[in-house]
Amino acid sequence: MQTLTRPQAPQVNRPPRPAVNRTLRPQRRRQFPPLMLVGTMVTMVVALGAGVFFVARPYFASHAAAVNGNCSLIVPAQPLTAQGLATPYQLLATDPNQGACHEADAGQAAFVQGAVFDPATGQISIYNPLVVDQGKQPAAQPVVPQLPQGAIVALWFGFNGTNLTLKNAQNSLQDGKCINGSRNSIFGQFAYCNAPAFFAAANQAIQAGKLVPPALGTGKDGMVCPTVRDFSVVDMDQSDNVTTTYLVDGNGNTAQMNATNAAKLQNVNVQVQVNGSDNRLLAVALDGALGCSPWTAPDLTDPGHTVPALPLDELQAAAHQAAPVALSPNRHAMAKVNNKINLHKLNLYREGVDQPDSPNGSRSSTTTYCKNLLAIAPMRLLADASLTKQHASPDPAAANNLFTFLAQRFNATWGANGLDCQALLRKNSPIKVTNDANGVAIDATINGMSVAPVDNTTNCTMNGTVIKGCVGMITVNGQQCSFLFDKTTNQVNINCQAAMTPPATQSGAGTPQGQIPATNQGVSADDTAPNN
Repeated sequence: MQTLTRPQAPQVNRPPRPAVNRTLRPQRRRQFPPLMLVGTMVTMVVALGAGVFFVARPYFASHAAAVNGNCSLIVPAQPLTAQGLATPYQLLATDPNQGACHEADAGQAAFVQGAVFDPATGQISIYNPLVVDQGKQPAAQPVVPQLPQGAIVALWFGFNGTNLTLKNAQNSLQDGKCINGSRNSIFGQFAYCNAPAFFAAANQAIQAGKLVPPALGTGKDGMVCPTVRDFSVVDMDQSDNVTTTYLVDGNGNTAQMNATNAAKLQNVNVQVQVNGSDNRLLAVALDGALGCSPWTAPDLTDPGHTVPALPLDELQAAAHQAAPVALSPNRHAMAKVNNKINLHKLNLYREGVDQPDSPNGSRSSTTTYCKNLLAIAPMRLLADASLTKQHASPDPAAANNLFTFLAQRFNATWGANGLDCQALLRKNSPIKVTNDANGVAIDATINGMSVAPVDNTTNCTMNGTVIKGCVGMITVNGQQCSFLFDKTTNQVNINCQAAMTPPATQSGAGTPQGQIPATNQGVSADDTAPNN
């Protein structure tokens, strides 16, 4: 029996587009798979927010050789109302000939995240609707939320498979202003409903001082805590998927994640289903390792508790991320059509995560994105290695700890199956990953340097700043410099980021002043994208 106690946690606009529900296209799987060990039941601890933990095991409905990665989700009627939020979404196979889809299967699970903006107070609360298999009843009935008058509700979707197609029920896609992709090409694992209207209202409240995104804070590494728009965090398809989690009982029935359901189901072999997402990677894994805290908001399904969420991450990043700011580039893995750059689809994606539209290829340059990725990510990975090596991997089937997970994730982004930075910049990745016989990343070197555990008896001092263990990153004469003590050579390696030209700015949703650095700016072969 697993006891699922939930301890008390310590104490931006354009008119919505019509709904899109189109035929799916082949889509590569993202490089942040769900938290799971294939074919194995393993007990682990999963952090669900600040100070909140559950003991969980990934659930597998079957161990079939091939799992259908293309599923559909029936969006209930009036999805932006209280009753619509409390009506379970139904998961089914897009093509039944490819096999069934089951919410209890970690490789097929779909997730819905909702946010509610109160125009009277300017505050945000979170409500995560439930997903069930088509025709099945939930393990516990969803909570019917009390919505404030005039509430602006938005929804975001995540998926652990390949392609998730939203399906209509009583005009739900139109009523919800849902965007599944562009024309005949869906995003893949991501979709949203009414997000532009939500962000417009939230950003207006930020400008008026009614809604204040919390400061980022400083991590254990002495640096500003990262955001989802930090080049040390992003990958080939930044800002995809959500932080929603569900409870799954022994019969494969699902329930919303809250203290009442956890207590009710604790004697029926309940497990936790998790969406492998960039936002969860930041809010749980990285923030946990670095001693940072995500922005959380009240959970309308669980009085007295707060949870992180995609819209909170995006609003906070828009308000506080220092230049260079990572905005989805034109080679974003979920924003292509027939594997070709498509600015219309890219902008549809950006609108769902509070990013400004890109008017042309030069304002969403993947080449410039890759240059910033190269300048920032390896240095911070190296500086934080002593911390991330001590934390569990988000996917034990891919890597043995958080450091090696981030290392292999960077290489996947850098390579031909990601953003293809290697070809665009004509440079190999500075990260070399060592895999075991099963293909699990077990070690990595960055710029030829390996990382040993921090020796707390040896410290370095630079301009009066103490670097514990001679491992970390500080600012020296306006440049970010990483320090790494190499025990094999008994010397300290110092690498400083080259000074970068201050980026231009462009208007768009996000910051209180409506200005966001256009960091993906430059002219290159990848910038000649058709605007369709």
